[in-house]
Amino acid sequence: MPQRRTVLLIGLGLALLTAAAFGRSVGHDFSNYDDGDYVFENAHVQHGLNAADLAWAFTSTHAANWHPLTWLSLQLDNQLFGMRPGGYHLTNVLLHVANVVLLFLALLRLTGAAWRSAMAAALFAVHPLHVESVAWISERKDVLSTLFWMLTLLAYAGYAERPGVGRYLLVLLPFALGLMAKPMLVTLPCVLLLLDWWPLRRLQAPSPPTPLLPGGGEGPGGEGLSPRALAWGLLEKLPLFALTALSCGITVVAQRGAMVPGAALPFRFRVYNAALAYVGYLGKTLWPTDLACFYPYPRAWHTLPVLAAGLLLLAVTAGAVLLARRRPYLLTGWLWYLGTLVPVVGLVQVGVQAMADRYTYVPLIGIFLAVVWLAADLTAAWRVRRWLLPAVSAAVLAALAVRTWGQVGYWYNGETLWAHALAVNPENPEAHVNVGSVCQRDGKLAEAERHFRAALGISPAYAEAHCRLGIVLEMQGRREEALRHYEAALQVNPAHPMAHQTLGMALEKQGKLDEAVAHYQAALRTKPGNALLHNNLGVVLGKQGKHAEAARHFRAALAINPRYAAAHNNLGGMLVKQGLPAQAEPHFLAALEVEPRNAAAHFNLAVALEQQGKTEEAIRRYRTVLAINPHAAGAREALERLLR
Repeated sequence: MPQRRTVLLIGLGLALLTAAAFGRSVGHDFSNYDDGDYVFENAHVQHGLNAADLAWAFTSTHAANWHPLTWLSLQLDNQLFGMRPGGYHLTNVLLHVANVVLLFLALLRLTGAAWRSAMAAALFAVHPLHVESVAWISERKDVLSTLFWMLTLLAYAGYAERPGVGRYLLVLLPFALGLMAKPMLVTLPCVLLLLDWWPLRRLQAPSPPTPLLPGGGEGPGGEGLSPRALAWGLLEKLPLFALTALSCGITVVAQRGAMVPGAALPFRFRVYNAALAYVGYLGKTLWPTDLACFYPYPRAWHTLPVLAAGLLLLAVTAGAVLLARRRPYLLTGWLWYLGTLVPVVGLVQVGVQAMADRYTYVPLIGIFLAVVWLAADLTAAWRVRRWLLPAVSAAVLAALAVRTWGQVGYWYNGETLWAHALAVNPENPEAHVNVGSVCQRDGKLAEAERHFRAALGISPAYAEAHCRLGIVLEMQGRREEALRHYEAALQVNPAHPMAHQTLGMALEKQGKLDEAVAHYQAALRTKPGNALLHNNLGVVLGKQGKHAEAARHFRAALAINPRYAAAHNNLGGMLVKQGLPAQAEPHFLAALEVEPRNAAAHFNLAVALEQQGKTEEAIRRYRTVLAINPHAAGAREALERLLR
């Protein structure tokens, strides 16, 4: 084992290398890729840490996940940084730095090989495939859960050295916490079994001690697998597997609305895609170019690439098994890669992506292990090893770090992110929709329409593209054409919440209130925690004269987002209409606390004050309305009436 000073210097070097590669993300903005769901449109995160939102974090399956610790970490960020995105990015970078250093320490404790452990950790630190996990705020769950993965590895290394109940509990605790950050840790018990094979050698039959190779690596694996040792290894991990089963059950419930049904994507196609993805990730590991935030499913399947990918995977697996005794790290590393990708390789499809860079964050550690230890062993007898390996390692790390630094730049905001994805693959419907959304936000309606139509040209059954195209058409006054696209979205997916919401809004504008209510209610069945839907439904019910029912939905919106100014204003308006101006007054004040220049809220507050006989206060509010909007005729008439 190296001296403590050497370990500290290596750890510091790894931290600095990681910070240099990813540090520029601290200057980035939020993206329009899930960051709204996770932060800037999520009232439970925007409130920071408080009792109500702590309870929400542990009970919510928002964003199709149960990951309370991820929500707590984002709430803490809000407490510290408010809505400044740089703070959230900084936390992601610091978590990745911690993961890198902890990986080094875990591998060092498991193997005793300092420089090999350092190189594997350095590859993990700066590989461009990991940019998505670090530079994307919404992937906080990735870097946070991996922190607990690394702590579990460290704890397990201590337990393996000297088993005991206390040390076993130290393994269980970070594992359980990691599952509460992201269910990706469900494969960790299997990884611990792999580590029992190598480097811990707890699964082999007893054999004479094997000498260490130069540099701290182990010699050949010696005796083969011991059935008795394997049985004990499985038995001692039953509590871990029980937590895994519990997490899987919770995840299935949380993601039931996001899972792609078998009718939409038959299982054989999922197997084809899994084979291509396994090989595709290896290709991007070796040559990390054309990386994007979204990889669409292929429009057609070709037998030869799928067959070649399957044969390659079988060949590498067979080679790792055949070399298991001489080079046991190959089997551990390869099965680590294969096994940890199983939950996200698409056999159970969540979302519509064929692959995702973030899915490689933990699995590639297995590849890095195998490659680093193999390179060290193959060059063990080389005379030039002393200078060649450091030189090649430095060159590889420098190239990867530069590539990572450039890839981080594409995550600056939603516009740069999706423009790059479209440049990588112009046949990417998701990228077209997101670029179109940016154009729509900027008022470039014709350009937005072009992108939405391009998305539908690639994927005609893309419900969200139909919805967004309908919105743009409606903004251009082409209402009938917009309605056809809303209806087309519902033909694709009869439960699509955005389709019901947009159609409800369109019908409301046409005065078809009963139909609008039906669509808002259908949207709420899919998204009961959507404050905007509750507020919009309340508005329509209010137009129908159903004031009590409308007030109930405004209160539901405020239960979800207590700082929702429009809902406060609308609820106050309903209470005034019900003859309850004193109860309405606090809601108008709450709306104005969020939006001090909300002329409608000032006017409604003036009306409530006037009805309570608070004439002087009402006069001041009417004057405030006119200061904000001199053309507010209602406020002018009311002011003239009170001043007579």
